[in-house]
Amino acid sequence: MQQRPSPNQDDRPADTPVDMLVLHYTGMQSAQAALGRLCNAEAGVSAHYLIDEDGQVWSLVSEDRRAWHAGVAWWRGRTDINARSIGIELVNPGHEFGITPFCDPQMLALIDLGRDILSRFAIPPIHVVGHSDVAPRRKQDPGELFDWRRLARAGIGSWPDPCRSPETDARRALQMLGDIGYETVDPQKAVEAFQRRYRPHLIDGIIDADTAGLITAVLAISSR
Repeated sequence: MQQRPSPNQDDRPADTPVDMLVLHYTGMQSAQAALGRLCNAEAGVSAHYLIDEDGQVWSLVSEDRRAWHAGVAWWRGRTDINARSIGIELVNPGHEFGITPFCDPQMLALIDLGRDILSRFAIPPIHVVGHSDVAPRRKQDPGELFDWRRLARAGIGSWPDPCRSPETDARRALQMLGDIGYETVDPQKAVEAFQRRYRPHLIDGIIDADTAGLITAVLAISSR
């Protein structure tokens, strides 16, 4: 692991536990460009870790400090997501520069790092989230090409089992989406964020039977 300290950090609140893991893509054209921005005091953004496409891990902010990675965000009624989370950036050009699949060395490094983090912090599976999950009105990362299922199989986060009794009422399904943790101020954006994670092949913001079934299934595992 390489050290590249970022100035974009401050103290964590003493009474706030670390109970979330937030994943991002960098949305930049190279790792060096991302490092430059994440370590630039004028940019005012950072993360605890950056993982390059070849699996190289950079430590930017100590885990006992608050990194500035989530911005205006919301999850399960919590708003200061930075205060209670570890943030990991994955080098990827993102939607602006042509999002690409996350390569195997990068995913393996993420799995190793994620398991290490989970061994030290009590982070429930439903609190392993993407930036788009906690900021659906602003963000799309890590995007529809990120392999959440693979991560869950490695013991990081969760993936729903098929649902035999899906919720069929769209209004009730939206309420359940809020129960999972999503901010539903903009219902379409909330549904898009959910689909981007759990049904990436079709992101249309519509609660159809398939989406409703997935919402039901995810809610069923959200208390584990």
